[in-house]
Amino acid sequence: MKKLIISIFIFTFGFATATHAQQVNTLFTKQLPEAPGKEIEVITVNYAPGAVDAIHRHDAHAVVYVLEGEVEMQVRGGTLQRLGPGQVFYESPEDVHTVSRNVSKTKPAKFVVFFIKNEGAPILTPAP
Repeated sequence: MKKLIISIFIFTFGFATATHAQQVNTLFTKQLPEAPGKEIEVITVNYAPGAVDAIHRHDAHAVVYVLEGEVEMQVRGGTLQRLGPGQVFYESPEDVHTVSRNVSKTKPAKFVVFFIKNEGAPILTPAP
């Protein structure tokens, strides 16, 4: 039991630390009438220098478009990709996002994410 509590604390602390290094702003949400129960959501993510996200999933189709800086992205079983302005990364609803980080320790990074997901579903869920 003690190991379980310590593991939960480490996971929670790690996730909280990672998420404080970013700022997320919702730009747009719209129901898709031709796909009942689905919606599109568009967000911007600003990563502070050296910011890293905890392992997570989106349970959505997600397309990342980098605006500024350089980021590294990888899904479980996929290839690590280094992306700069104008480059795109895709995640399927089944993917687990294992790497998402700002490459630079001195400059911020910014990207837009376009999601197609179930209405009202969260855009991010922690994953093991």
